[in-house]
Amino acid sequence: MKYLITVLAFLLVAGVGGYFFYLQYSERTAPPESEEPIGGLPTDLLERPEEPVVEETPPAAEPVTIIGESVQGNPISAYHYGTGDTELLFIGGMHGGYSWNTVLVAYQIMDYLDANPSVIPNNVKVTVIPVVNPDGLQKVVGSVGRFTSANVPTDQNATIAGRFNANNVDINRNFDCEWQASGVWQDKSVSGGSAAFSEPESQAIKQYVDANRPAAVVVYYSAVGGVFASNCRQGILAETLSLTNLYAEASGYRAYETFDFYAITGDAVNWLAKNNIPAISVLLTTHQDTEWSRNKLGVDAMLQYYAQ
Repeated sequence: MKYLITVLAFLLVAGVGGYFFYLQYSERTAPPESEEPIGGLPTDLLERPEEPVVEETPPAAEPVTIIGESVQGNPISAYHYGTGDTELLFIGGMHGGYSWNTVLVAYQIMDYLDANPSVIPNNVKVTVIPVVNPDGLQKVVGSVGRFTSANVPTDQNATIAGRFNANNVDINRNFDCEWQASGVWQDKSVSGGSAAFSEPESQAIKQYVDANRPAAVVVYYSAVGGVFASNCRQGILAETLSLTNLYAEASGYRAYETFDFYAITGDAVNWLAKNNIPAISVLLTTHQDTEWSRNKLGVDAMLQYYAQ
């Protein structure tokens, strides 16, 4: 019996000692709270509530798009103002450096809309293509972008080469309305290209118009001084006639139903008429002046006319 009590006492002492040893060892070897458990995330992350997902705001529409390139690879740009469904399209620089003042009036429209966005009705979008023929512009002013009249040669004859693109084609004889390979400019013969829309510059305008179907188009030229309706031997659209008279009355230019100073083939506004798009030609009075005060009144009248 005495022997049994001795054994039990020994076991009790060993057990108590082993328990305290286990506690001390566990404290030394337990992983710190910040350590990642094997095969999982840190405990504090597992217990963290889910954060709400924030959706990104889609980017705003670009105010400028590149609608094509010239023969020499210069961009042809379209600048957009307003977000309405009714698009009004204004085009300058069809004849590049020869009609450089039409480029400047297009830039004046852009500057006016930048400074006065409230003049654009909510239902209207305005697009301005300031230079259709950047290669021709560069021949004369040394730039395909912004310039001033100080960059232009004083000799008018020096600007004639800028009328044509780098393929020596008159872009305003390259559209699909009574197109001919050999066109007429005043008393001169000019190239209309190898086929209608053979030139990348006219292709850019065609593709933009086909894709967007503007409600009305104004193309600036020089120099006669007048507003001309478009017509591709199908009669003048009623809306085109209204637009011609509207712009002429507001600006003080004379209104013309036809351009009969000499025969024109492959004309851009007449091609628009062929596609049932109201279009007018505004011919500035000289090759130097933009006549901005007059044309601003014409632009304002159009904006008000197409407002809902």
